[in-house]
Amino acid sequence: MAIFPTLKTGAVTQYPAQRQIIFRTQVVEFIDGQQQRYREYPRALHRWVVTLDQLDAGELRAVSGFFETQGTVNAFSFTDPWDGSVYGNCTIEGAEFQMKVLDEWCGQTQLTIRENRT
Repeated sequence: MAIFPTLKTGAVTQYPAQRQIIFRTQVVEFIDGQQQRYREYPRALHRWVVTLDQLDAGELRAVSGFFETQGTVNAFSFTDPWDGSVYGNCTIEGAEFQMKVLDEWCGQTQLTIRENRT
């Protein structure tokens, strides 16, 4: 399985970084007004917004090449920058890879990565 590329510093994202932990609960309401609640997922799912600024040409190539090979369908492993946990079933949200090249040695991009249900 593919692994999301790291920067020269060993990090997978830069500040400001965002992480969401998603819980989903189903609520069934009965005719008498009582409710029954249950989890839709067996555990929480994660979602990260990976902001990458001031990338050099090699780092930008690595991230764009990863997007080209993985796309938004193929699963890969992603290391959570907050706690170092590795999540093995992640995909990229969004159909397009957008990057901005500011000069020869400086590029920017932003990706949203989500953990999928297994």
